[in-house]
Amino acid sequence: MKRASLLTLGILGALSAISSAWAVDYPLPPANSRLIGHNQTYTVQEGDKNLQAIARRFDTAAMLILEANNTIAPVPRPGTVVTIPSQMLLPDVPREGIVVNLAELRLYYFPPGEQQVQVYPIGIGLQGLETPEMTTRVGQKIPNPTWTPTPGIRARSLERGVTLPAVVPAGPHNPLGLYALRLAYGNGEYLIHGTNAPDSVGLRVSSGCIRMNAPDIKALFAQVRSGTPVRVINEPVKYSVEPNGARYLEVHRPLSQNAEQDTQTMKMTLSSGFKVFAGHGSVDEAQVKRVLSRRAGYPVAVSQGAGAASASEPVVSAQNADMTSGKVTQ
Repeated sequence: MKRASLLTLGILGALSAISSAWAVDYPLPPANSRLIGHNQTYTVQEGDKNLQAIARRFDTAAMLILEANNTIAPVPRPGTVVTIPSQMLLPDVPREGIVVNLAELRLYYFPPGEQQVQVYPIGIGLQGLETPEMTTRVGQKIPNPTWTPTPGIRARSLERGVTLPAVVPAGPHNPLGLYALRLAYGNGEYLIHGTNAPDSVGLRVSSGCIRMNAPDIKALFAQVRSGTPVRVINEPVKYSVEPNGARYLEVHRPLSQNAEQDTQTMKMTLSSGFKVFAGHGSVDEAQVKRVLSRRAGYPVAVSQGAGAASASEPVVSAQNADMTSGKVTQ
């Protein structure tokens, strides 16, 4: 299914009330392991207005739920059992600071001196205004930011019949939310910030900045210092060889460059490292092809090491989730 068509199906339909969100904290695995978490299942309730509302329950992205469930409707019927993709492979980069993987709409934060990683859903740049890949740092912390629309944003708003003010004052109605982290990249035009439009988190809708749920940016802002390393990558294909020899493959739908591209079928460039990984004698070649085609957005075992279990099935029921603390019992 095309990413653009997902919007027309009504993800942004009836706006859900802003609900609490939180990072999901995972213990860091050993240095030679990248597999964290467990998938969950959730039964849709009468009050669940859309996938965005369900995603906020688990502080994940609606796009990730769509990937994991493939044929689910953006407004699923009560009683529908939904897979929540809360198992993942850590990106193959140093475990420090902030790591953003655009392809999976996730931000990873590695608190210094702590053996954990915090995972947050994000919104990123839309087609034609893509969030760039970069290696940089947090250049400035901005509480209560004002917003000065760029000429390009003004022009696009005028096309829709909206005239923007010269400056939008700080406050709950500001599109940047209440907290912003300016990245030391380019001319400082890229921010990690909150938003007054919660249903935009988990989608490609910004002008290039990285959006977060209001409680999430508040929590991140409180922990991050100026100078914190930031890496923004775009890796739809992640893979890992775990300590027991099991090999896992996690494939997301790649980011399309235009509305006509079908992200379920568009060709992906596979790295030389992946080809070595997939060419190992223990790998099930047919399973690799299925995972690359399905693009479910969670890890799947493509070989069987000692004691390896399939990572493709949800193993935790959402009824076991501690929704008051925001941390899932796993």
